[in-house]
Amino acid sequence: MKKENIFYEDIAEVIISEERLQKRIRELGEEISASYNPDDDIVMVCILRGAVLFMADLARCVNLPVTFDFMDVSSYGESTTSSGMVRIIKDLEENIENRHVLIVEDIMDTGLTLKHVVDMLKTRNPASIKIVTLLDKPERRVEKQINADFNGFEIPDKFVVGYGLDFAEKYRNLPFIGVLKEELYS
Repeated sequence: MKKENIFYEDIAEVIISEERLQKRIRELGEEISASYNPDDDIVMVCILRGAVLFMADLARCVNLPVTFDFMDVSSYGESTTSSGMVRIIKDLEENIENRHVLIVEDIMDTGLTLKHVVDMLKTRNPASIKIVTLLDKPERRVEKQINADFNGFEIPDKFVVGYGLDFAEKYRNLPFIGVLKEELYS
C-alpha cells in the first residue's frame, strides 16, 4: 500500500480498490441509464455527506439528463452504529412531485435511516423512487426491509471508511474502501 495519505496506516485492510470502485460505478451508470426512458425527469438525490464522491462519479456515467439535489440526514453522530433516531439536517430544495427520484446512498446498513427518507419522500408524490447504493450490508437489515434497486458491492459487516465514508468526519478522502483498525473506534 502506498503511503501517499496520512490515514493509510489506520487501515487494517483494503476491501475494494480504487480501480474496482471506478469499474463498478461505470457499470452502475449503464444499468441506471437503461432503466429509465430518455425523456424521464430524473432528480439524483445525494445523501450527504458520504455519497458525494460516489454521486459525482456516478452522474458522469449516467447517459440521461439529470438534476441534482441533496439531503443531509443523520442517525450516527460520532458513533459506529445507528441510533435509530433520524434527523433531517438539510431537506431537498427541488419539488419532486411527478419526477423520478434516484436516491444515491454510500452504504446501506440497517436501512433504518434510508427507510425513513423513502417514506418521507413518498408523501411528496414523486413518479418513482429508486435507490442506488455503493455498499450494501444486507445481513444488518433485520428490523425493516428495504433494498437498493442498484447495488455496487455487498460487503461483510465490518466498519469501513474511504471514498466518502468516514469515522468522525475523517478518512473520506481515501480513494478506496478500507476497514478501519478496530482500536481507532472501539
